[in-house]
Amino acid sequence: MKSGADRLAEILATKRQEAAAIESMKGEFRRQALLRNDFRGFRSNLFQPGIVTVIAECKAASPTAGSIVTSYDPVAQAKLYEAGGAGAISVLTDAEYFRGSLDHMRQVRAEVAVPVLRKDFILTEAQVYESVAAGSDAFLLIVAALTDEELKRLYDLGKTLQSDVLVEVHDLAEMDRALEAGVDIIGINNRNLHTFAVDLGTTDELACEIPSDCLGISESGIRTREDVKRVEAEGIHCVLVGETLMRDGDPAGALRRLRG
Repeated sequence: MKSGADRLAEILATKRQEAAAIESMKGEFRRQALLRNDFRGFRSNLFQPGIVTVIAECKAASPTAGSIVTSYDPVAQAKLYEAGGAGAISVLTDAEYFRGSLDHMRQVRAEVAVPVLRKDFILTEAQVYESVAAGSDAFLLIVAALTDEELKRLYDLGKTLQSDVLVEVHDLAEMDRALEAGVDIIGINNRNLHTFAVDLGTTDELACEIPSDCLGISESGIRTREDVKRVEAEGIHCVLVGETLMRDGDPAGALRRLRG
């Protein structure tokens, strides 16, 4: 990925091509999605005020870190996360930038009992149906990637299909847009998706805007128990952690340490 470029814009250009390629499958994905009746409560499993819950992420690479692990076994990783007390598993399904796949998510969900999040750049209804049909318990919507109309339409579609939806924001304007859409899970991404710079101060700034009946999550840059305590002090009791756990030789132990 070119340095100095708007990284989100570059990724979204690729994702729009991928989304267009599956548009002809929308009807079949919808049919499969409507047959689902096995959802695990993503929000309910994580929304435990006063108790630290962790969404542990399976990913082999990222645009910032490059290759994170050489030998990637998402199922084995997810089982270790579950053993360490993860409240949910996030699986990167983007191939181009994260070396992921939808099959990774399917495989992980078949082998763990906790809810599974599809982490990708969802832009169309076909992708929402695809996520649910593939077995996700929740999927990600990034406010910065969507218009207000797209955000509301895709969020409402997910809820109609019984899926939970993690809506990700990075600044106050995006927070206002998410709240206007009536969402019940807000992820504060400490990473600026346009520059990929990370600052935990983003959670410090935005956490107070999350309503008490909404699940708040701090994402990116969480590496230590002290980082968890920092976001807890702002009223956030759920964190999403990926690279730190992927690089640790004892991810279950690392997860327990983060949870305290």
